Amino acid sequence: MKRAMDVLLAAIALVLLSPVLLLVALAVALESGWPVLFKQQRVGQGEREFGIYKFRSMVKNAAAIGPYHTSANDPRITRVGRFIRRTSLDELPQLLNVLKGDMSLVGPRPDVPAQRALYTPQDWRLRCSVRPGITGLAQALLRSEATTEQRRDLDLRYVREHSVGMDLRIMALTVGRLAGKGSN
Repeated sequence: MKRAMDVLLAAIALVLLSPVLLLVALAVALESGWPVLFKQQRVGQGEREFGIYKFRSMVKNAAAIGPYHTSANDPRITRVGRFIRRTSLDELPQLLNVLKGDMSLVGPRPDVPAQRALYTPQDWRLRCSVRPGITGLAQALLRSEATTEQRRDLDLRYVREHSVGMDLRIMALTVGRLAGKGSN
């Protein structure tokens, strides 16, 4: 049932948000050229790596000039990039990852392979037992204020307790945080 809900909602969202997707792509292209999408290796269900799609919010060679994580005032982030990150518009291309089956709408955010070191082997296997999500418990409750430990603990809590009802609550909380407060 979760997969059917993911596919249906992702397809509807892509259709409804297509004007926004086009405007963001145009803004990225006008500020810093092509490509407008960024693809990065992440770890998904069953520890399988996949390419996650995002609108490019950083300079073209960002991975070569800095770490996999960013800081609040990271000089690699473009002007348009700051806006699309703050509003989470950079995440919209992940709806394609949902349609492909790499991701779900709700689940732990997919980690880069290097983040495996943050987990015990048992916790890593547990975390990778579900599809990663565009949003998750950590994003819904703490957004970008979560520490590494809080995010890990909330991701593992989600895996242990997930249900369709929990997914619906997380989606509602995420929409509320984005609509009411925006991204921090």
